Amino acid sequence: MEQQNKGKLNWLQHNLPEGLVVDSAWLQGRGYSSALRSKYAASGWLEQVARGVYRRPAAHLQTEKEDERLRWQNVVISLQMVLDCPLIVGGRTALELQGFAHYLSPKGQGEVHVYGDAPLPTWVGKLKLDTRLVFHNAKKLFRNEPIASSLGQGANLKTPEHSGTDSLGGGLARQTWGQWNWPLAMSSPERAILELLDEVPERETFHQADMLMEGLRNLSPRRLQNLLVNCRSVKVKRLFFWFSERHNHAWLPKLKRKEIDLGSGKRMLVRGGKFDRKFNITVPEKLDAGG
Repeated sequence: MEQQNKGKLNWLQHNLPEGLVVDSAWLQGRGYSSALRSKYAASGWLEQVARGVYRRPAAHLQTEKEDERLRWQNVVISLQMVLDCPLIVGGRTALELQGFAHYLSPKGQGEVHVYGDAPLPTWVGKLKLDTRLVFHNAKKLFRNEPIASSLGQGANLKTPEHSGTDSLGGGLARQTWGQWNWPLAMSSPERAILELLDEVPERETFHQADMLMEGLRNLSPRRLQNLLVNCRSVKVKRLFFWFSERHNHAWLPKLKRKEIDLGSGKRMLVRGGKFDRKFNITVPEKLDAGG
């Protein structure tokens, strides 16, 4: 029995990277009973960060007695890499991570926007994080672009060979994080700006979106085309073209607009604004910091 338990510990150390978290269901399904989990927690091989949720402590923490906070990146990467949850970082947060934070106001600090094919596990809400994970249903905004299949297209997703940012399928990107260069999957700028426009004007302002669109000079027309064709939201697509024409980006003429359904009828997006006849939307009179 002792040899068997030693083998289980070796397997866990090999398959659960330092700093990442799993729930009791994941452990139970791999033969780690409640008693064994308690033993590992008492011995310091696992750390219970919430009821039914465990983290494998980093080795340097055990020797140096440091207190490492559980960061949102640890949780999201655990969901992506270990628990195989179809989840990405998107919208405002993905734009921030890819260098567009200087166009964003600080009002969204303390929130991380994640998009998934299915809701987050309930235990995520029990974790003591300094950042709130805001979940969005990815299927509501895009058709034919399931995150699960797009993540599956990423070669060496779990064993990146270099640090930095590279592209995956489905309008996704991968960026390494932390001392072990864990791969963090997120929306590419092309996808993230559409996700952010979906939040206008309820959670994001027209001014914010306008500032962002002005800075997006190097988007991929091919990636944009595919995302716009698969986008379900008429509002998002009309706003995207309205903002794009304001800034006359070089990639704009390369889009095949006839293939993109902009719907019919009028959309009043703001009260007391002006009506744009080309895109049938009501927009603010002035795009200042208040609108």
